[in-house]
Amino acid sequence: MTDRPGENALFIVLGLNAGTEAENELKDFAAGFSALTRSLTNRFPNSQFNATMGFGSEAWDRLFPNERKPKELSPFQAIKGPKYTAVSTPGDVFFHIRADKPALCYEMADLINLQLKDATHSIDAVQGFRYFDGRAIIGFVDGTENPEPEIAAEYALVGDEDPEFTGGSYAFIQKYTHDMDKWRGLSTEEQEKVIGRKKFNDLELSDEEKPATAHTEVSKARDADGNEVKIMRANMPFANPAKNEYGTFFIGYARSFSITQQMLTHMFQGDAEGNLDSLLDYCTAETGCLFFMPTVDFLDDLGDE
Repeated sequence: MTDRPGENALFIVLGLNAGTEAENELKDFAAGFSALTRSLTNRFPNSQFNATMGFGSEAWDRLFPNERKPKELSPFQAIKGPKYTAVSTPGDVFFHIRADKPALCYEMADLINLQLKDATHSIDAVQGFRYFDGRAIIGFVDGTENPEPEIAAEYALVGDEDPEFTGGSYAFIQKYTHDMDKWRGLSTEEQEKVIGRKKFNDLELSDEEKPATAHTEVSKARDADGNEVKIMRANMPFANPAKNEYGTFFIGYARSFSITQQMLTHMFQGDAEGNLDSLLDYCTAETGCLFFMPTVDFLDDLGDE
């Protein structure tokens, strides 16, 4: 999950159907999930294929009623600000599928559907793609603030603070749609002040140039000592120009969801100085859901129950 986002991605959110039969089918599938991903990796060894699977809070309670729960896994509560809201939407099971070719993402999604169609129902599915130079659909490079690959796991994966779930991760997802007509109505300089970076070369604006409401400034999270803390983003653009649909699928993997939550609170409700994220004037959060992505070993062990 801390690897590069890939050239193509599928983000799938499912709901778990009622009944113990559906619960058992999902657990059986999860127990074989790593074998399924290994099979596709062996078939297509140079495809940059990767897939992760996670559970929402309510699904976790149903699937593992007698076991401990990750410390910070709970239903996401909407964050309502003076202008905009980070909405909360349902989701029991989440799949993040990545590959260099969309056909392989489709193959994995089809295998998931074949095995889970009687146990689950579709809530949302978004097909993302890597835009030029790793840019978001609004034309700016995305993921610049990600930690370096060598230390990404330190920010993305649970550590000794929750030893039963070490190596897992909290994945928070949002589907943002963009008002591209409004965005394109801005000059390049105005867009740069909204983001906080240069559009062409991705350089950060100087303190004198950058407004306090810039996205790169307001969305920062800090620890108790004031040091900046990060998450691992794997955002992808999505679009259907024929329908005037443009968006960004935000996904943040974090060791602690409280970090992501602090970022969202700053964006939607304001930072310590009350500054709101000006990027929200041009995009809308359509979804919002938290999942815990357990380790491969955790999933494999479900087959022993």
